[in-house]
Amino acid sequence: MNPSDSSLLRSARWLAFGSGAAIMVGIAPSQILLALAFAALLASGEKMRLPRIRVALGLFLLLTVISLVFSENPRGGLPQIRKFYVFLELLVIFSLVRSVEMVRLLFLSWAGIGTVTAIRGFVQFAGKVREAHRLGLNFYDFYVGERITGFTSHWNTYSAEEMFALIMLLAFLFFAPGARKWRWPGAACALLIAVAILLGETRGIWIAMAAAGLYLVWFWKRWMVAAAPVLVLAGILLAPHAVQERFTSIFKPKGVDSNQFRVVTWRTGLQMVKAHPWLGLGPEEPNRLFERYVPADIPRPLPAGWYGHLHNIYLHYAAERGIPTMLVMLWLLLQILYDFWRGLQMLPPGASNRRFLLHGGIAVVLATMAEGFVELNLGDSEVLTMFLVVVACGYLALEKELAFD
Repeated sequence: MNPSDSSLLRSARWLAFGSGAAIMVGIAPSQILLALAFAALLASGEKMRLPRIRVALGLFLLLTVISLVFSENPRGGLPQIRKFYVFLELLVIFSLVRSVEMVRLLFLSWAGIGTVTAIRGFVQFAGKVREAHRLGLNFYDFYVGERITGFTSHWNTYSAEEMFALIMLLAFLFFAPGARKWRWPGAACALLIAVAILLGETRGIWIAMAAAGLYLVWFWKRWMVAAAPVLVLAGILLAPHAVQERFTSIFKPKGVDSNQFRVVTWRTGLQMVKAHPWLGLGPEEPNRLFERYVPADIPRPLPAGWYGHLHNIYLHYAAERGIPTMLVMLWLLLQILYDFWRGLQMLPPGASNRRFLLHGGIAVVLATMAEGFVELNLGDSEVLTMFLVVVACGYLALEKELAFD
């Protein structure tokens, strides 16, 4: 922290920190702190800053507004406009969190909260085992629709939050200076969070975490990548039977967790894109108009599943806001990867906070893009907030004037 900071600016910095950390507790405290941080930023006179993705981000938001204006039901799409508020997280973190000590503490806070959340998930899991037994139900069939949620309202949000916390913790342990003293408590936290992700049984998160984990391990100790299949196999064999069933369902789905509903949402989404390629149906419209675009050859009733969105960020944004908007989103994601990778190439060898933040940022983007093939993950405010925090801190690591090492 700069000793010359005014008390108001110091307060603004800690409010921004609090917003970024509190997201793992709940969206309400995080967004209240975000509002206070933004107000304090304005009052302090500190310069408001955005990273170099501001052009792509601004164009994405502009095209979203244009899509809304030309949609069939503009009023119905207003929730997506109100969600623009979440993007203030990028601005306040990038403008206010300017010290390496605060950045490290932020991600260690995620690890700590993620560990507590994991333990809460274990308690929930045990309760669901007892409940299924009391009702005389097959646990797997019961659990697929009643999974652990931690402090969140949905298991996918829970698993995604735990994934981001784990990715940044691993990046810290692998690449940050001074991480050796955190090795054992960090490893214990990582193990508990990983088990929580396993018990969450969100298959898209498993795949995304595998991609991010392999990336981090490759640049930490490359030889350990060869051990990954053995560790995965061992984990599957030691996991509860319900987890084993969930893993095999990726390749051989059962009726209760059939992937067929995703085929329906994807095919329906393609029909939407064909009908409205430039501006899409409008924000929130794929949900309201879903039945109108279901292909005629799909039999009724539709397979069991959630049809509120298209379960694919690329297809959903193309159908909702148009192909140009989806391409701008891709530009934004690929720009982050390019900038962070280019920054890594300029670093000297050895552990550094910049290396930890840039590798962690790349891993988070890769995980987000991988899970995005099966979920509308960036449509979730909690997931989007954590994503923006990681991106903001990654861009801070690119700023040479900051004493990050």
